[in-house]
Amino acid sequence: MTTDVLYMIGVVVAFVVIALIVSYNRFVNQRNLIANSWSNIDTELTRRYDLIPNLVETVKGYAAHERAVLEEVTKARSRAVAEHGSPEEQAAAEGPLVAALRHLFAVVENYPELKASSHFRQLQDELVNTEDRIQAARRFYNANVRDYNTRVQALPSNMIAGAFNFELREYFQIEPALKTAVAQPPDMGFYT
Repeated sequence: MTTDVLYMIGVVVAFVVIALIVSYNRFVNQRNLIANSWSNIDTELTRRYDLIPNLVETVKGYAAHERAVLEEVTKARSRAVAEHGSPEEQAAAEGPLVAALRHLFAVVENYPELKASSHFRQLQDELVNTEDRIQAARRFYNANVRDYNTRVQALPSNMIAGAFNFELREYFQIEPALKTAVAQPPDMGFYT
């Protein structure tokens, strides 16, 4: 073999090694971005969990005989707070909480004096704002998961993913407990 052929082989090998390193590092970066965006969801869910006891106490002052609804919200909150599993498990725990909050706000419609309370309106506004933030964090997380999952499945990066155990990640799907403060465009499935 001539020196030129050895040089060309060396360049090709160096190029392949550099491409492998760049691809691996991109997977690591995307995995860390997903972890960071999940922590944003967790922060917003915690904020919602912190608002619920105040909301329940405020409603209790006006609608004390709605004990079953208030207990439903409290129990659903406790179950959701206790869940720290995968996005799918967290979403499953959030479902009953969202349903309980919707039920609570449906009951509140029967109490005009409660709806007129400035403290209740302030809590409701904070909860609506938190719901907006949860949905924004969910969309950001799901967009990061989509990009990462696409790389895990697409050629040639799927070979790197398989060699280094980069596995598909789960999307996080939950419904908002309250209507958002600002009208959102219809979800076209881009950031599921």
